[in-house]
Parts: sequence; C-alpha cells; structure tokens
Amino acid sequence: MIGTALREVSADRLRRDLFHLCRDPLPFRRANYTRPGQALDSLAEADAFIRAELEAAGYEVRATTHCVQAFRCDRNKPLHHWYAPPAADDPWYEVANLEVARLGSEHPDEIIQLVSHKDSMSWIDSPGAHDNAVGTVANTEMARILAALPTKRTVRLLFCNEEHTPWTSCCAAQAAAARGDRIIAVLNVDSLDTKSDEEMAAGRLQHTVTYSTDEGRALAEFIVSRAARYEIGLDVRVTRKPRVNDDDGMFIKAGFPASVMNTGSWPNADSEYHMPGDVPERVNIENLVRSTQLVLAAILELDAGGTACFAE
Repeated sequence: MIGTALREVSADRLRRDLFHLCRDPLPFRRANYTRPGQALDSLAEADAFIRAELEAAGYEVRATTHCVQAFRCDRNKPLHHWYAPPAADDPWYEVANLEVARLGSEHPDEIIQLVSHKDSMSWIDSPGAHDNAVGTVANTEMARILAALPTKRTVRLLFCNEEHTPWTSCCAAQAAAARGDRIIAVLNVDSLDTKSDEEMAAGRLQHTVTYSTDEGRALAEFIVSRAARYEIGLDVRVTRKPRVNDDDGMFIKAGFPASVMNTGSWPNADSEYHMPGDVPERVNIENLVRSTQLVLAAILELDAGGTACFAE
C-alpha cells in the first residue's frame, strides 16, 4: 500500500500549487500586503486557496485566528537575517492557523502531527518559494493522498505562520498541550530542496532531517532510513539543530519532544534564503516530489506501527 501511495504524489499538482502561491496570482503571502483591487491581504488569499484545496479533498478545515505584527527590515544586519522586531505601535494583523485531521480508526488518540508555515517574509518582498511554499504544497499534497487512505492513527496537519511575529505554531502547540493531546511525532516540513548554488547546478536531490532532542534524533534516523527502503533516490542526512526553534521547536517547548524538521540543507545553504530571489523557478520539482514521498512514507509507517517504529 505504501509504495502505491508514494506513486500518487503528483509533480504537476505540486508545481501548480507552488506557482499559484508565489508567482501567479500571488507574488508573496503577507498580512501586510494586499494586491491592487483585492479585498483580502495576500496571506488571506493564500489561506483561501489552501482551504479550498483541503475542502475539495474532503476535509473540514478548522481555522483559529491570532494577532501578529510584521517584522521590520534592518539592512545593517547580516544578509539573510534582515528581520527586526516591530515597534510597539506598528499595525497588528489578524491571521489564521488552518488545521485538518484524518481520524484514525484504531488508535485515534495517537496523533501524527504535520506542520508547515504558509506565510512568506513580512519584512521584504520575497516570493518565499523555498521558504516555505514548498512545505505548504507538500503538506497539501499529502493531505490529498491521506484523505483516500484508511489510517489507524490520527494524522493532523497544521498550516501556520512563522514570518510574522509572534509565531502561530506556538499557539497550536500550547493548545494541544492544554487539551492533553497524545502527539507521538511532529514532522515540520520547511524549506524542502534548499541547497547551495553548486548543489543546485549539479542537480543534487537531497533531504535533511534535523533534531534537537534524543527523541527527535531517533525519529529523524527513522525518517531518513525510509529513503533506502522505498528506493526514493535522495541523498539523505540527519543533523542536530542545537537551538530549539522553528515550528518543530514550538512543539518541543510545549512538551512534545519527538519533533523534527524536514528541510533541504542545514544550516540553510540557499543563497536566496529570505531574499527576493527565492522564486519558484529555482525549485527542483523532482527533489520536491521525492522529499514529499519520503515524509509520506514515514507517516504511513508511523500510522501502522506507532512509536515502536523509532523508539530505542
């Protein structure tokens, strides 16, 4: 069944969704930018697109709203890190977390949590193709495929916001902890296919799983081992991320230590990271397909076997 499901990952759908979210019609996904003639800001427009795709797959989309500010831009800081804290009197914007779930039939209380941030940089005009339209479209594609499959455990997908402040994955993670959710694994999908210019030119197909905890290390090693098992054809790596940050870190801080981030390279080697040149034309769609297949394979095995898949 898993091999069949992996073959369902569609390069055409991934490409279509990617270009929709960061080329045409949306140049970027920001709460502080509204396209001429539009009633919704560009992040809300992206939300509407994602919601429509998920509902077409049969999901009921749950939206929770949160107030955020845009980062300021400080070009005196190192390249790729120009974001700066907003002033206290800068505008506040209402944004949404979007969540859907595929309810498990045998162990519905055991949750496999997928995460991707859907916004692009709020401090600069960047399409945010690698960061993180690719994660958004990968999780949307996996949601489509999972909708047609029976699952033993619950698979939940969160589309949140990380390029505005405060990060809204923190709200979702804290809410899960307050409910007493039994999240057995958190898979953050962020910046798939990122690599150096030299690796891009060489056509390298790669995937990195980062971890910050012992539980995360075991989960990361399990995920990368699926590449060989299903002959996915990726150069896979496991890397320790000393800082507990990014959207996976928000779940760790909320008490869910089996959390990892799926990315292309770590540290991020993309020369256009957080820059206007992060355009969809630079994304290697074949790498995106294979990375999506790898994460999907891990989810389906976790669904079948639970924490026994990676527990030491």
